[in-house]
Amino acid sequence: MRTVMLPSDWIQGFAGGMLIGAGAIVLMLFNGRIAGISGITASALTQLKQSSWRWAFLAGLIAAPLVTALAGFKLPESIPASLPMMAVAGLLVGIGTRIGSGCTSGHGICGLSRWSLRSLFATLIFMGTAVLTVSVVRHLV
Repeated sequence: MRTVMLPSDWIQGFAGGMLIGAGAIVLMLFNGRIAGISGITASALTQLKQSSWRWAFLAGLIAAPLVTALAGFKLPESIPASLPMMAVAGLLVGIGTRIGSGCTSGHGICGLSRWSLRSLFATLIFMGTAVLTVSVVRHLV
């Protein structure tokens, strides 16, 4: 599959990155928490008495594509991967977040912005693994 980058694609990526960063800043300023999605999800499931803000955060993540579509932005019509492939990928990502003590949002966004050396190494490892995985899946499988 070949992806064509349109002249406006970088603007959407930039805007999305700014919104993710703004969300992480707001969560830190008003709640004193890191926007690590795997940690937020795990805590929402295990710390039921203190998780109302976590469920609201997760609901916002789930509702975002609907709001985006209602705002008139075009979303992908299909995902070029089979359901079993996505299930295996999700399982591997989940295992990786447990082994790495965090996910891309916790380490890659919040950890790097705090100059965490541990997050730098975690980010380098999972980005390198992602590049290797895409290369294998697209060119060897």
